[in-house]
Amino acid sequence: MKHGQTRIFPLGENALTIELANEISEPLNDRVLELYRYFERRPFPGFIEAVPAYSSLTIFFDVVQVRNHFAGYGSAFEAVKSLARKALEKKAPAAVRSAAPVIEVPVFFDGECAPDLQAIAEFSGLAPDEVIDIFTSRIYRVYMLGFLPGFAYMGEVDSRIAAPRKSTPRLKVPKGSVGIAGRQTGIYPFESPGGWQIVGRTKMELFTPDDETPCFFAPGDHVKFYQVEEV
Repeated sequence: MKHGQTRIFPLGENALTIELANEISEPLNDRVLELYRYFERRPFPGFIEAVPAYSSLTIFFDVVQVRNHFAGYGSAFEAVKSLARKALEKKAPAAVRSAAPVIEVPVFFDGECAPDLQAIAEFSGLAPDEVIDIFTSRIYRVYMLGFLPGFAYMGEVDSRIAAPRKSTPRLKVPKGSVGIAGRQTGIYPFESPGGWQIVGRTKMELFTPDDETPCFFAPGDHVKFYQVEEV
């Protein structure tokens, strides 16, 4: 799907997805986040939540409430689809970059904390220190949360060190592991199976379920990794 070819389709009986395209793009993600804020500010009867992704937004709703409040439509999906089309017709505001500081993440790139660093270096034809320098030189955008609670999908990794996922995922990836998968990077908020190439580890707590805001990162955040001498 190319940019500009928007689709609206059901995701089960109680959810609808607005897909703007199928690519990684900051302008597209900006538009997704604007649609997300639109529905958060103007929740319709039956609205449960909106979940942003790279270039799409999924809206969850209570079917009975929607049907009761929008009886003129043939289904709850058609009612919410109409609301989604109205939101899309709103002129997108000019992108306003946040003045918030870049979030800095300390990472230890050595030993058992970086089991795939050498493999990425060999794949890229670079020395491990060059991989670290390239990786830490960029500011990454948080495009979406998913996979695990608090797991932030960030991008884009420099093409020189973009490496595919492992052919056989690990059964246990330690908490705080920093990984690369293609042009994406992310941090495992707790121990989990996973197939990303692990290049380092951080001590930052990324998911605290008892807090009012349990996820440390949010879509739209900007992140920069820096090297430390111990984890």
